[in-house]
Amino acid sequence: MNLPNKLTVARLILTGVFVVCFYIPWDQAMTAALLIFSAASITDYLDGRIARARGLVTNFGKLFDPLADKVLIAAAFILLVERTEMKAWIAIAILGREFFVTGIRLIAAQKGVVLAAERLGKHKMAWQIITVLYFLLTAASEESMFGFLRPWLEPSPAHWWAGASIVGFTTFLTVVSGFSYFWKNRRLFDDA
Repeated sequence: MNLPNKLTVARLILTGVFVVCFYIPWDQAMTAALLIFSAASITDYLDGRIARARGLVTNFGKLFDPLADKVLIAAAFILLVERTEMKAWIAIAILGREFFVTGIRLIAAQKGVVLAAERLGKHKMAWQIITVLYFLLTAASEESMFGFLRPWLEPSPAHWWAGASIVGFTTFLTVVSGFSYFWKNRRLFDDA
């Protein structure tokens, strides 16, 4: 297994550790979750960059890199709905898009086609990560390590608008990228 694929597998493992952090009865649990999610997000950036730079792009990477992304993001949004003020409909919209795109990839795989991630999907992933980091940082600011940020992240109209803007843009980009992915691959449905 090459280095980019090892990083993809590491992201899946880090996702499990990230989830565990939400349930550990520890006063620094959100800080730990923030740091682990950050590390997992960095592996997403590195695996693709290394694979392209070193010519290590594989079918495993094409399939499992987006899958690892989806598992990480799904876990994060579900946990944020449980632990923060994030609304469930946001997680449903984001997860719905991810299942939809996975369905398209499965149809393509049945036809012997491997669909790699697209540029718009990469932007979508970046904004999903930013959204999760924003909410995790807000939660972690109630703990000692990031407590210095509390004055800027405590509930206020400005904080609410910042969160709503980030979430709104991320949700919009998620839906648009899902439609774009379908449209570019609509030939897969010619026999439907």
